[in-house]
Amino acid sequence: MASISRRAGNVSPSPTLAITAKAKAMQAEGIDVVNFGAGEPDFDTPQHVKDAAIVSLQSGFTKYTPTSGTADLKKAISEKLRRENGLQYGAGEIIVSLGAKHSIYNAVQATVDPGDEVIIPAPYWVSYPEIVGMADGKCVFVETDESTDFTVPIDTLRKAVSPRTKLLILNSPSNPTGGVYNREQIEQIAQLAVERGFYVLSDEIYEKIIYDGREHVSIGSLGDAIKKLTITINGFSKAFSMTGWRLGYAAAEKPIVDAMEAIQSHSASNLVSFTQPAAVAALNGPEELVREMVAEFDKRRQYIVGRLNDIKGITCTMPGGAFYVFPNVSGLYGGKITGSDALCDYLLREANVAAVAGSGFGADPYIRLSYATSMGNIEKGLDRIAAAVSKLL
Repeated sequence: MASISRRAGNVSPSPTLAITAKAKAMQAEGIDVVNFGAGEPDFDTPQHVKDAAIVSLQSGFTKYTPTSGTADLKKAISEKLRRENGLQYGAGEIIVSLGAKHSIYNAVQATVDPGDEVIIPAPYWVSYPEIVGMADGKCVFVETDESTDFTVPIDTLRKAVSPRTKLLILNSPSNPTGGVYNREQIEQIAQLAVERGFYVLSDEIYEKIIYDGREHVSIGSLGDAIKKLTITINGFSKAFSMTGWRLGYAAAEKPIVDAMEAIQSHSASNLVSFTQPAAVAALNGPEELVREMVAEFDKRRQYIVGRLNDIKGITCTMPGGAFYVFPNVSGLYGGKITGSDALCDYLLREANVAAVAGSGFGADPYIRLSYATSMGNIEKGLDRIAAAVSKLL
């Protein structure tokens, strides 16, 4: 009997996209919903980036391009990685894909065989386990919590490594927690990866959204040995507010990139042509707007954490990066609130506030709130959360 594949049947829809879609549907019905679910900046794409795309369109740059990206774009990425991250990669070691998520998918497909173990610190971005599952890999989750700012102590990580370990997914700054690994922690992870011989997929999409003078460290920059084992992932969605443009990239040893390109050639052919000159403009242009965006995120971060900690039953640590808070709401559980899913349903029904349940991130005691929305929305949303929560206590 005809049926969908086992692989497709095992894939769960993204809870972050689902809650955003539900909130937008309610808004379309005229309901005033405060949406804390969105994982995208609420700032416009910089004008010089949009102008570059317009010029590209008007000049007729609308045909097929090389599978892995244009020479100009790969050159701009190479220079960015050297200039900002201390990484030396040539054009043949860089591939541009349809968003960083696509880059991660290609990287996992290129490196993970059925049964290989992939270590994923939890809480984790919702797509990591699904992507590993589509490669028939085995997820090995390593739990973290507020006591370490949601980073994995090296001794804990070492215990998770086995002879089947093929890959570690490292996300710093992190989605959903905002956790940031410091240089010493990154150095320890690099030493362990080299010692035990596993790949590190370093998801650095939030590298520019970092606070309190913290330093972003690219693990591949710590020496030739770890560089050979590192797949650096980045993109344009977060720092340049280009979520809809679908532009991400990976840098790694040439055999890995060649494998990723082969996979991409049969799934996507190539990137959208006229977005690529815009990406070059983003990398080579001024970054005042990026700095202004981060400064505004910082103000919102401090406000939302303070407000959440004033609500009985909720505690929230200060995130070091990204634009999410990940408050512990387990103090509200009991009765009809049986976990994060039930709480988020309650907040949406009773308060018209959209938040994402921690269960989708592998951490049910928590929920995720994005502060990539206006301060006015944040104030209104927190007023509503406080009022709704008071009815539970």
